[in-house]
Amino acid sequence: MSSNLSESKVSTDLNKKPFKEPNKFFKFLNSKKVVPYIFVFPFIISFLILTLYPAVRGIIMSFQSILPGQVQFIGLDNYSRVANANFFKALSNTSIYVLLTVLILTIVPMLLAILLDSKYLKFKTFFRASLFIPALTSTIVGGMIFRLMFSETDSSVANQIVSLLGADSVDWRYQAWSAMFLMVILGSWRWIGVNLLYFLAQLQSIPAELYEAADIDGASGFQKMRFITIPHLKPIIIFVSTITIINGFRMFEESFVFWETSSPGNIGLTVVGYIYQQGIGQNDMGFGSAIGVVLMLIIFVISIIYLILTGTFKRGDE
Repeated sequence: MSSNLSESKVSTDLNKKPFKEPNKFFKFLNSKKVVPYIFVFPFIISFLILTLYPAVRGIIMSFQSILPGQVQFIGLDNYSRVANANFFKALSNTSIYVLLTVLILTIVPMLLAILLDSKYLKFKTFFRASLFIPALTSTIVGGMIFRLMFSETDSSVANQIVSLLGADSVDWRYQAWSAMFLMVILGSWRWIGVNLLYFLAQLQSIPAELYEAADIDGASGFQKMRFITIPHLKPIIIFVSTITIINGFRMFEESFVFWETSSPGNIGLTVVGYIYQQGIGQNDMGFGSAIGVVLMLIIFVISIIYLILTGTFKRGDE
Protein backbone atom coordinates (compact mmCIF):
# COMPACT_ATOMS: atom_id res chain seq x y z
CA MET A 1 0.00 0.00 0.00
CA SER A 2 2.80 2.33 1.03
CA SER A 3 4.69 1.48 -2.10
CA ASN A 4 1.67 2.39 -4.30
CA LEU A 5 1.32 5.81 -2.61
CA SER A 6 5.00 6.57 -3.17
CA GLU A 7 4.76 5.63 -6.82
CA SER A 8 1.63 7.80 -7.22
CA LYS A 9 3.38 10.78 -5.59
CA VAL A 10 6.42 10.38 -7.81
CA SER A 11 4.15 10.18 -10.85
CA THR A 12 2.28 13.40 -9.83
CA ASP A 13 5.56 15.24 -9.30
CA LEU A 14 6.76 14.19 -12.73
CA ASN A 15 3.52 15.44 -14.35
CA LYS A 16 3.88 18.89 -12.81
CA LYS A 17 5.17 21.52 -15.16
CA PRO A 18 8.45 23.04 -14.12
CA PHE A 19 8.06 26.45 -12.44
CA LYS A 20 8.94 29.20 -14.86
CA GLU A 21 10.22 32.39 -13.39
CA PRO A 22 8.67 35.59 -14.88
CA ASN A 23 10.64 37.49 -17.41
CA LYS A 24 13.06 39.87 -15.68
CA PHE A 25 11.83 42.79 -17.77
CA PHE A 26 8.15 42.31 -16.73
CA LYS A 27 9.26 41.67 -13.16
CA PHE A 28 11.07 44.99 -13.25
CA LEU A 29 8.01 46.77 -14.67
CA ASN A 30 5.76 45.29 -11.95
CA SER A 31 8.03 46.35 -9.11
CA LYS A 32 6.65 48.90 -6.66
CA LYS A 33 9.44 51.32 -7.45
CA VAL A 34 8.66 51.46 -11.17
CA VAL A 35 4.84 51.21 -11.38
CA PRO A 36 4.17 54.78 -10.09
CA TYR A 37 6.47 56.21 -12.75
CA ILE A 38 4.70 54.22 -15.47
CA PHE A 39 1.34 55.71 -14.45
CA VAL A 40 2.64 59.30 -14.46
CA PHE A 41 4.68 58.83 -17.65
CA PRO A 42 1.83 59.90 -20.04
CA PHE A 43 1.30 63.06 -17.99
CA ILE A 44 5.02 63.86 -18.02
CA ILE A 45 5.20 63.38 -21.79
CA SER A 46 2.10 65.54 -22.43
CA PHE A 47 3.45 68.21 -20.04
CA LEU A 48 6.80 68.30 -21.82
CA ILE A 49 5.26 68.46 -25.31
CA LEU A 50 2.18 70.61 -24.72
CA THR A 51 3.29 72.89 -21.87
CA LEU A 52 7.02 73.10 -21.26
CA TYR A 53 8.18 73.14 -24.90
CA PRO A 54 5.69 75.87 -26.01
CA ALA A 55 6.60 77.94 -22.93
CA VAL A 56 10.33 77.71 -23.61
CA ARG A 57 9.77 78.31 -27.32
CA GLY A 58 7.62 81.37 -26.53
CA ILE A 59 10.32 82.82 -24.27
CA ILE A 60 12.92 82.36 -27.02
CA MET A 61 10.59 83.94 -29.61
CA SER A 62 10.11 86.97 -27.36
CA PHE A 63 13.74 87.89 -28.05
CA GLN A 64 13.38 87.49 -31.81
CA SER A 65 12.05 89.39 -34.78
CA ILE A 66 10.08 86.81 -36.74
CA LEU A 67 9.16 87.42 -40.34
CA PRO A 68 8.35 84.82 -43.02
CA GLY A 69 11.64 83.06 -43.72
CA GLN A 70 13.62 85.45 -41.53
CA VAL A 71 14.29 85.06 -37.81
CA GLN A 72 16.66 87.38 -36.00
CA PHE A 73 17.58 87.86 -32.34
CA ILE A 74 16.93 91.47 -31.33
CA GLY A 75 17.54 91.32 -27.58
CA LEU A 76 15.01 93.22 -25.44
CA ASP A 77 13.51 95.31 -28.26
CA ASN A 78 10.14 93.50 -28.07
CA TYR A 79 9.95 94.05 -24.31
CA SER A 80 10.72 97.74 -24.70
CA ARG A 81 7.56 98.06 -26.84
CA VAL A 82 5.25 96.34 -24.34
CA ALA A 83 4.70 99.40 -22.14
CA ASN A 84 2.26 101.25 -24.43
CA ALA A 85 -1.24 102.67 -24.10
CA ASN A 86 -2.98 99.67 -25.66
CA PHE A 87 -1.25 97.22 -23.32
CA PHE A 88 -2.15 99.25 -20.24
CA LYS A 89 -5.74 99.52 -21.47
CA ALA A 90 -5.85 95.76 -21.98
CA LEU A 91 -4.28 95.17 -18.55
CA SER A 92 -6.79 97.54 -16.94
CA ASN A 93 -9.76 95.80 -18.56
CA THR A 94 -8.40 92.38 -17.61
CA SER A 95 -7.71 93.39 -14.00
CA ILE A 96 -11.25 94.73 -13.54
CA TYR A 97 -12.62 91.54 -15.10
CA VAL A 98 -10.50 89.41 -12.74
CA LEU A 99 -11.60 91.37 -9.66
CA LEU A 100 -15.30 91.14 -10.52
CA THR A 101 -15.25 87.47 -11.51
CA VAL A 102 -13.29 86.47 -8.39
CA LEU A 103 -15.96 88.09 -6.22
CA ILE A 104 -18.90 86.67 -8.18
CA LEU A 105 -17.49 83.19 -8.86
CA THR A 106 -16.49 82.71 -5.23
CA ILE A 107 -19.40 84.18 -3.28
CA VAL A 108 -22.36 83.20 -5.49
CA PRO A 109 -21.45 79.48 -5.93
CA MET A 110 -20.70 79.20 -2.21
CA LEU A 111 -24.11 80.61 -1.23
CA LEU A 112 -25.86 78.47 -3.86
CA ALA A 113 -24.02 75.37 -2.61
CA ILE A 114 -25.08 76.07 0.99
CA LEU A 115 -28.67 76.49 -0.24
CA LEU A 116 -28.56 73.29 -2.31
CA ASP A 117 -27.02 71.37 0.60
CA SER A 118 -29.78 72.39 3.02
CA LYS A 119 -32.52 69.94 3.90
CA TYR A 120 -35.25 72.46 3.19
CA LEU A 121 -34.77 72.68 -0.58
CA LYS A 122 -36.51 70.24 -2.92
CA PHE A 123 -35.56 69.22 -6.48
CA LYS A 124 -31.85 69.56 -5.62
CA THR A 125 -30.72 67.33 -8.51
CA PHE A 126 -32.65 69.43 -11.01
CA PHE A 127 -31.11 72.67 -9.77
CA ARG A 128 -27.58 71.19 -9.72
CA ALA A 129 -27.93 69.94 -13.31
CA SER A 130 -29.44 73.25 -14.45
CA LEU A 131 -26.58 75.26 -12.98
CA PHE A 132 -23.92 72.94 -14.46
CA ILE A 133 -25.28 72.88 -18.04
CA PRO A 134 -23.67 76.26 -19.02
CA ALA A 135 -20.22 74.75 -18.33
CA LEU A 136 -20.91 72.23 -21.10
CA THR A 137 -21.84 74.97 -23.55
CA SER A 138 -19.29 76.46 -25.93
CA THR A 139 -18.34 80.05 -25.15
CA ILE A 140 -19.01 80.97 -28.77
CA VAL A 141 -22.50 79.46 -28.69
CA GLY A 142 -23.27 81.08 -25.34
CA GLY A 143 -21.82 84.37 -26.57
CA MET A 144 -24.04 84.38 -29.66
CA ILE A 145 -27.09 83.92 -27.43
CA PHE A 146 -25.90 86.76 -25.21
CA ARG A 147 -25.36 88.98 -28.26
CA LEU A 148 -29.00 88.44 -29.23
CA MET A 149 -30.22 89.06 -25.70
CA PHE A 150 -28.11 92.22 -25.32
CA SER A 151 -28.40 93.62 -28.83
CA GLU A 152 -28.84 97.37 -29.31
CA THR A 153 -32.38 97.13 -30.65
CA ASP A 154 -35.31 98.15 -28.50
CA SER A 155 -36.82 94.68 -28.94
CA SER A 156 -33.89 92.83 -27.35
CA VAL A 157 -34.57 91.01 -24.08
CA ALA A 158 -32.21 93.19 -22.03
CA ASN A 159 -33.59 96.47 -23.41
CA GLN A 160 -37.15 95.28 -22.87
CA ILE A 161 -36.31 94.74 -19.18
CA VAL A 162 -34.58 98.13 -19.02
CA SER A 163 -37.62 99.83 -20.53
CA LEU A 164 -39.88 98.14 -17.97
CA LEU A 165 -37.72 99.79 -15.29
CA GLY A 166 -38.31 103.17 -16.93
CA ALA A 167 -34.83 103.66 -18.43
CA ASP A 168 -33.73 104.23 -22.03
CA SER A 169 -32.36 101.45 -24.21
CA VAL A 170 -28.64 100.71 -23.81
CA ASP A 171 -26.03 100.21 -26.53
CA TRP A 172 -24.59 97.28 -24.65
CA ARG A 173 -21.51 96.66 -26.82
CA TYR A 174 -20.52 100.30 -27.24
CA GLN A 175 -20.17 101.62 -23.68
CA ALA A 176 -17.34 100.82 -21.28
CA TRP A 177 -19.42 99.79 -18.28
CA SER A 178 -21.85 97.66 -20.28
CA ALA A 179 -18.98 96.05 -22.22
CA MET A 180 -17.38 94.93 -18.96
CA PHE A 181 -20.81 93.81 -17.73
CA LEU A 182 -21.25 91.60 -20.82
CA MET A 183 -17.86 89.91 -20.40
CA VAL A 184 -18.34 89.37 -16.66
CA ILE A 185 -21.90 88.04 -16.98
CA LEU A 186 -20.89 85.62 -19.74
CA GLY A 187 -17.86 84.32 -17.83
CA SER A 188 -19.83 84.01 -14.58
CA TRP A 189 -22.72 82.26 -16.33
CA ARG A 190 -20.34 79.60 -17.65
CA TRP A 191 -18.33 78.85 -14.50
CA ILE A 192 -20.75 79.20 -11.58
CA GLY A 193 -21.91 75.59 -12.01
CA VAL A 194 -18.35 74.22 -11.92
CA ASN A 195 -17.40 76.14 -8.78
CA LEU A 196 -20.70 75.11 -7.24
CA LEU A 197 -19.64 71.45 -7.46
CA TYR A 198 -16.38 72.18 -5.63
CA PHE A 199 -18.26 73.80 -2.75
CA LEU A 200 -20.91 71.07 -2.65
CA ALA A 201 -18.26 68.35 -2.41
CA GLN A 202 -16.58 70.13 0.49
CA LEU A 203 -19.88 70.84 2.28
CA GLN A 204 -20.78 67.15 2.23
CA SER A 205 -17.49 66.29 3.92
CA ILE A 206 -18.24 68.41 7.01
CA PRO A 207 -19.12 66.07 9.92
CA ALA A 208 -22.80 66.33 10.88
CA GLU A 209 -21.78 65.95 14.55
CA LEU A 210 -20.42 69.49 14.51
CA TYR A 211 -23.82 70.93 13.59
CA GLU A 212 -25.57 68.67 16.12
CA ALA A 213 -23.22 69.89 18.86
CA ALA A 214 -23.86 73.49 17.76
CA ASP A 215 -27.63 72.88 17.97
CA ILE A 216 -27.25 71.53 21.50
CA ASP A 217 -25.29 74.65 22.45
CA GLY A 218 -28.07 76.81 20.97
CA ALA A 219 -26.05 78.27 18.09
CA SER A 220 -27.95 80.27 15.48
CA GLY A 221 -27.79 79.59 11.76
CA PHE A 222 -25.43 82.52 11.24
CA GLN A 223 -23.11 81.31 14.01
CA LYS A 224 -23.00 77.80 12.51
CA MET A 225 -22.09 79.25 9.14
CA ARG A 226 -19.43 81.53 10.62
CA PHE A 227 -17.76 79.05 12.97
CA ILE A 228 -18.31 75.71 11.18
CA THR A 229 -19.20 76.09 7.49
CA ILE A 230 -16.89 78.93 6.42
CA PRO A 231 -13.73 77.56 8.16
CA HIS A 232 -14.26 74.17 6.53
CA LEU A 233 -14.81 75.82 3.15
CA LYS A 234 -11.63 77.94 3.38
CA PRO A 235 -9.42 75.55 1.31
CA ILE A 236 -12.04 75.49 -1.48
CA ILE A 237 -12.49 79.27 -1.31
CA ILE A 238 -8.72 79.70 -1.82
CA PHE A 239 -8.65 77.11 -4.61
CA VAL A 240 -11.65 78.56 -6.48
CA SER A 241 -10.45 82.14 -6.19
CA THR A 242 -6.93 81.19 -7.33
CA ILE A 243 -8.07 79.38 -10.47
CA THR A 244 -10.50 82.23 -11.14
CA ILE A 245 -7.59 84.72 -10.99
CA ILE A 246 -5.56 82.60 -13.41
CA ASN A 247 -8.46 81.99 -15.80
CA GLY A 248 -9.45 85.66 -15.61
CA PHE A 249 -6.05 86.85 -16.81
CA ARG A 250 -6.19 84.22 -19.59
CA MET A 251 -9.67 85.30 -20.70
CA PHE A 252 -10.09 85.67 -24.46
CA GLU A 253 -13.30 84.12 -25.81
CA GLU A 254 -15.65 86.29 -23.74
CA SER A 255 -14.19 89.37 -25.44
CA PHE A 256 -13.71 87.85 -28.90
CA VAL A 257 -17.31 86.69 -29.18
CA PHE A 258 -18.60 90.26 -28.72
CA TRP A 259 -16.05 92.33 -30.67
CA GLU A 260 -13.70 89.82 -32.39
CA THR A 261 -10.31 91.56 -32.68
CA SER A 262 -11.25 95.21 -32.16
CA SER A 263 -13.74 97.04 -29.99
CA PRO A 264 -14.66 100.75 -29.97
CA GLY A 265 -12.11 102.57 -27.82
CA ASN A 266 -10.63 99.18 -26.84
CA ILE A 267 -13.40 98.79 -24.26
CA GLY A 268 -13.30 95.01 -24.73
CA LEU A 269 -9.55 94.59 -25.21
CA THR A 270 -7.91 92.06 -22.88
CA VAL A 271 -4.25 91.08 -22.55
CA VAL A 272 -4.73 87.77 -24.36
CA GLY A 273 -6.80 89.59 -26.98
CA TYR A 274 -3.88 92.01 -27.42
CA ILE A 275 -1.50 89.04 -27.85
CA TYR A 276 -3.81 87.64 -30.54
CA GLN A 277 -4.15 91.05 -32.17
CA GLN A 278 -0.38 91.58 -32.40
CA GLY A 279 0.87 88.02 -32.85
CA ILE A 280 -1.75 86.69 -35.30
CA GLY A 281 -3.48 89.80 -36.66
CA GLN A 282 -0.33 91.89 -37.19
CA ASN A 283 1.93 88.85 -37.77
CA ASP A 284 4.35 90.14 -35.12
CA MET A 285 5.00 86.88 -33.33
CA GLY A 286 8.03 88.14 -31.41
CA PHE A 287 6.14 91.06 -29.87
CA GLY A 288 3.13 88.83 -29.14
CA SER A 289 5.43 86.37 -27.36
CA ALA A 290 6.94 89.19 -25.28
CA ILE A 291 3.44 90.22 -24.13
CA GLY A 292 2.72 86.58 -23.32
CA VAL A 293 5.85 86.31 -21.17
CA VAL A 294 4.92 89.51 -19.32
CA LEU A 295 1.41 88.14 -18.75
CA MET A 296 2.86 84.88 -17.42
CA LEU A 297 5.00 86.79 -14.92
CA ILE A 298 2.00 88.91 -13.83
CA ILE A 299 -0.11 85.79 -13.21
CA PHE A 300 2.75 84.09 -11.36
CA VAL A 301 3.47 87.05 -9.07
CA ILE A 302 -0.19 87.77 -8.26
CA SER A 303 -0.95 84.09 -7.60
CA ILE A 304 2.06 83.73 -5.28
CA ILE A 305 1.18 86.92 -3.37
CA TYR A 306 -2.44 85.81 -3.02
CA LEU A 307 -1.47 82.35 -1.77
CA ILE A 308 0.96 83.88 0.76
CA LEU A 309 -1.69 86.31 2.02
CA THR A 310 -4.24 83.51 2.44
CA GLY A 311 -1.73 81.39 4.39
CA THR A 312 -1.66 78.53 1.91
CA PHE A 313 2.06 77.91 2.37
CA LYS A 314 1.82 77.70 6.16
CA ARG A 315 1.99 74.32 7.81
CA GLY A 316 -1.15 72.96 9.48
CA ASP A 317 0.26 73.39 13.01
CA GLU A 318 1.22 77.05 12.52
